[in-house]
Amino acid sequence: MGKDNQSSVSEFLLLGLPIQPEEQGMYCALFLAMYLTTVLGNLLIILLIRLDSRLHTPMYFFLSHLALTDVCFSSVTAPKMLMNMLMQTQSISYAGCISQAYFFLMLGALDSFLLTSMAYDRYVAICHPLHYTTMMRQSLCFLLVVVSWVLSSAIALVHTLLLARLSFLRGNTLHHFFCDLSALLKLSSSDTTINKLVILTVGVVAITLPFMCILVSYGHIGVSVLRGPSIEGICKALSTCGSHLSVVSLYYGAIIALYFVPSSDSSTDKDVVVSVLYTVVTPMLNPFIYSLRNRDMKGALGNILRRAAFSG
Repeated sequence: MGKDNQSSVSEFLLLGLPIQPEEQGMYCALFLAMYLTTVLGNLLIILLIRLDSRLHTPMYFFLSHLALTDVCFSSVTAPKMLMNMLMQTQSISYAGCISQAYFFLMLGALDSFLLTSMAYDRYVAICHPLHYTTMMRQSLCFLLVVVSWVLSSAIALVHTLLLARLSFLRGNTLHHFFCDLSALLKLSSSDTTINKLVILTVGVVAITLPFMCILVSYGHIGVSVLRGPSIEGICKALSTCGSHLSVVSLYYGAIIALYFVPSSDSSTDKDVVVSVLYTVVTPMLNPFIYSLRNRDMKGALGNILRRAAFSG
């Protein structure tokens, strides 16, 4: 059966973004610039954290992994989309499509777990500042990151194995710019009941529970700040949590719009546009959010630039 399933289709056709053919060149240049900004911006964050010893703290340890995840997450979909737009091709092999779906799901779940770890770090830093160094010890930070990678890989593997069992006898045309799981399930000619049940179950683990943990963490932070109603305390809380809250809002806002807001068959274009925000725009904005709203990052960047100027 597995062999028949795989032989039912050898490649998929990605219809891409809902834009006119004469506008392909302009959008290709725009998305290329956005992708390069994403890669360079997030790599800069990793470099700054690596080079500045003042940033060797749990929060920036998680941030460096988030930046690496964003580079990989954007690289799963953007290069193929750009190549298709540039070469005027639409095909992707069966193996390439399944692989793309796996890495997209894995890195998306990893983003969620890392944001949750960062929320817990901010909770400990503000609500239990005297015990911060003992509660957020290095071994715990490593453990949280390792568990995040393992859980994300396992979640994506379950989805991918179930996806590989499906047949695609109805056709091979996906109304998307990448191999999105929901688009593949709509296209499949097999019974996808188990797949949908797993999506609901795993979605609770990868999205709902982390989001609830983030809300609880910031609820405690808000209560702690209000208990000590000093302007300095509120400003400090906003400065340390503002960047993280902005990224959380972008990430979960896009997920809610894409997967939790009811959509009809006629809203395919809307789903594609929201997917662009989720896969391209959000990873690009993260470096700007953390550099513009974070004094430590701006200070580290200034130090690196001054060193480069003096050495030159």
